[in-house]
Amino acid sequence: VFGVQRRTVARYEAHVKKLDNRSGFIDLFWPGVLLVEQKSAGRDLDKAYQQAGEYFDALRERERPRYILVSDFQTFALHDLDERDTVAFTLADLPGHVEAFGFILGVQRRPFRDQDPANIAAAELVGQLHDHLAAAGYRGHDLERFLVRLVFCLFADDTGIFEPRDIFLDLMETRTSEDGFDTGSRLAELFQVLDTPDSERQNTLDEDLARFPYLNGGLFAGTLRIPSFTAPMRQALLNACQFDWSNISPAIFGALFQAVMNRQERRAQGAHYTTEKNILKLIGPLFLDDLWQEFAQLKRRRDSRRVPELLKLQQRLATLRFFDPACGCGNFLIITYRELRLLEMEILQAALAGSQQGRQLFVLSDLLSCINVDQFYGIELGEFPARIAETALWMMDHIMNSRLSLEFGQTYARIPLVTSPRIVCGDALELDWAELLAPEHCSYVLGNPPFVGAKYQTPQQRQQVRRIAGLGKSGGTLDYVAAWFLKAGDYLQRSTAPMAFVATNSITQGEQVGQLW
Repeated sequence: VFGVQRRTVARYEAHVKKLDNRSGFIDLFWPGVLLVEQKSAGRDLDKAYQQAGEYFDALRERERPRYILVSDFQTFALHDLDERDTVAFTLADLPGHVEAFGFILGVQRRPFRDQDPANIAAAELVGQLHDHLAAAGYRGHDLERFLVRLVFCLFADDTGIFEPRDIFLDLMETRTSEDGFDTGSRLAELFQVLDTPDSERQNTLDEDLARFPYLNGGLFAGTLRIPSFTAPMRQALLNACQFDWSNISPAIFGALFQAVMNRQERRAQGAHYTTEKNILKLIGPLFLDDLWQEFAQLKRRRDSRRVPELLKLQQRLATLRFFDPACGCGNFLIITYRELRLLEMEILQAALAGSQQGRQLFVLSDLLSCINVDQFYGIELGEFPARIAETALWMMDHIMNSRLSLEFGQTYARIPLVTSPRIVCGDALELDWAELLAPEHCSYVLGNPPFVGAKYQTPQQRQQVRRIAGLGKSGGTLDYVAAWFLKAGDYLQRSTAPMAFVATNSITQGEQVGQLW
């Protein structure tokens, strides 16, 4: 059905030693993805599911699948263990439920939760690989760009960007030597392939490399020093490849970044990870609540203008421009992008529901989504987090495109990458924000600028605060974050855009009040 050969991903009659020390054989096992238990026609599928559960409990943690399928060849029940959801149907009804098996291509519904164990485990795997490479002397710009590219490949291998699933894992496992000698050169070759259009590739290209798509977007542009791997370094890479990256939220890339930063650097830069819950607290009252309220009002309309006005709202979402002048790894931009795409899907569903007019407009437009990553702007001091922010927005775009495909039964993808987020690497307090995004074109300014108290600021940071606040040589006790408020206030003199920053409460009380407000 999906064009994925079983032997490339799963095996029949996989042996497992159950917790009671008895042996069992899984009818079909796809590590980390799917476990299938088949029974004869008319047999009890509840008992089959119980047996599958015994196999599941006996598996190693990283091999435990998200899905369990039980069947008597006439009736099927697919259990999603993450969502705690079950889809049951007969063989005759399979065409109507085929989308439930989108995970075979990496297309699946995914929850987003702060501190999800999968997110934490992914951060640890990336951190371990970083430590191996850094200890071997592979550091700086090349290490940072290498890790960003690698993380994208890990994500792409489990989410349908690379097809069939696990071709990156297969390449690393079967086409690199166990001592790691050729691992770096194989990765360099792959990165070059990912940056080369199909029409420009050599006809003698290795067939295993030729399966990978052209990605564009600049992510794989340019050459890096080739890292020299050892056997333990290769194993660290394989551990990351064998992990299921389909459950990772790009919104936690800030946590991934912090996993490879040392504590002293975090203190000096004022870096901190903002949870999704706190991001939603900010973007809700800033703009999202109003957009949902407007949608609710349009959805209740029953006149002939209902569908055109809904689609007009969708088009307006595409005109919004969001600017985070302290974007870090892009958490605020990523969550904002996701929430806009979710709203857009609701708008399309409402326009299509029971409306021939909506269906005609929808088909004629040939455009499922009007929102794109080039509506998002950011400034970040460090190159590594800036590139992570850019990459994570592409990843979230792919996740939402997959979700859109599931919702509307049409394949919707943006590969190769055509548009890019506008993330600039530089000091936001020294750059002219208007050169990145003209104030009159900005819709919202938002973010979580760094908190560094006056006592902990470097001489350069103190000088920046004094200059921007106009404090002269007298000093002052303003927190570092105050400089972003002042800079944003100046920027928005030429705009009607509202702004909202997360900030320490010290700037609204005590002696800082008179200096800032």
